[in-house]
Amino acid sequence: MSGTFITLEGGDGAGKTTQADMLGQWLDGRGLEVVRTREPGGTRLGAELRRLLLHGGDEIGDVDARAEALLYAADRAQHVAKVVRPALERDAVVVQDRYIDSSLAYQGAGRVLDVEEVRRISEWAAGGLWPHLTILLDLDPETSAGRRRARGGSADRLEAEDTAFHVAVREGFRALAAADPHRYFTVDATLPVDEIHTRIIGRVSGYLTR
Repeated sequence: MSGTFITLEGGDGAGKTTQADMLGQWLDGRGLEVVRTREPGGTRLGAELRRLLLHGGDEIGDVDARAEALLYAADRAQHVAKVVRPALERDAVVVQDRYIDSSLAYQGAGRVLDVEEVRRISEWAAGGLWPHLTILLDLDPETSAGRRRARGGSADRLEAEDTAFHVAVREGFRALAAADPHRYFTVDATLPVDEIHTRIIGRVSGYLTR
């Protein structure tokens, strides 16, 4: 595969979608084919799994932590096979909102499952595919919660978890970044949107010109 795989990670409300869209537009302006996608929900199967996992409510009741991890892995297997690998094989740049690291932070650190078990399930589902670059938008849970309240609407299953859960998720992401500094690029998500974008394209530019 000759394409480039870039993922954006971080807690809810960190601005991942905004920055992914801005990055995608910048890459498109350089004449590159860009595939903007997300997990869960990047395929038709994934869209249904996303609805159930995040908004299923009484329709699905309480979801066991292991069942949740396996459902995210099922979404990932379909998404990698049908969207990500084909795009990389035709030399596109994939810009994706969430990937394996979210499972490690949310289902591993947040749900307190064994992180290495979650990693093995996720790697198997993805056929061993990891991003070339992962951008972590780091934001404290209190600020994140304030942003979610400001944008309105009802919280999904994960957003509605208590503060301790979101603290654990943040620490999970930060531990992943510290363990893999060559793949991760961490940005303070409290910075102005344009400044975050400038820092991201600076890092991406350096990667693309290697």
